[in-house]
Amino acid sequence: MLHNDLRKEVCQMNKELPRQGLVVWTGGNVSGIDRTSSQVVIKPSGVIFEELTPENMVVVDLDGNLVEGNYKPSVDLEIHLYIYKNRMDVGGICHTHAPYSTSFSLLGESIPMALTPIAHLLGQEVPCTAYVKPAHLDTAKAIVETAGSGNAVLVNRHGPFTMGKTPTDSVKIATYLEEAARTIHYAMLRGTVESLPEDEIARSHHWYHEQYGQKKA
Repeated sequence: MLHNDLRKEVCQMNKELPRQGLVVWTGGNVSGIDRTSSQVVIKPSGVIFEELTPENMVVVDLDGNLVEGNYKPSVDLEIHLYIYKNRMDVGGICHTHAPYSTSFSLLGESIPMALTPIAHLLGQEVPCTAYVKPAHLDTAKAIVETAGSGNAVLVNRHGPFTMGKTPTDSVKIATYLEEAARTIHYAMLRGTVESLPEDEIARSHHWYHEQYGQKKA
């Protein structure tokens, strides 16, 4: 079976979505790419998270041709493939309908960099696309155009897509993004929320990626 480690990671990260309160029922998906083979591992369509196993992940090439698997891939496959083709820095993608993040997309609003934890991770506000057809190539194009070099974007009236070096990174970003969206929502009920200054966002982002956590020898 191809890409055993990547299958395990993609499966584990899909199962993390309901644990973190980012999805309900079968909504949402996580994928990962093996850049050496240019093959993508993605969640099967319409399978509940409790039934996911590394073996029932779906493997496709960058043209969407089935390489391995007995299930249909996620309906968002075309979006994932387009992002992988146009963002060579991305190794994992997560899509959820997380309620607080999605509430900003419902209003067509970006999520401001008002909190240091999300500034650490992303280094820029999370923009929102114009309205596009769900599960359609138009969505993929809007994500890439709107995100620029950023790793998170809101799809108007639909929900967030987050991108990372690995599937785990993409889910980590989605989880922190939802926490930030929830906190900012609560704060907006009490007053005006302003972004951190640009220089502080840049400093926080650089510090986190250079200093936080354990560094490999």
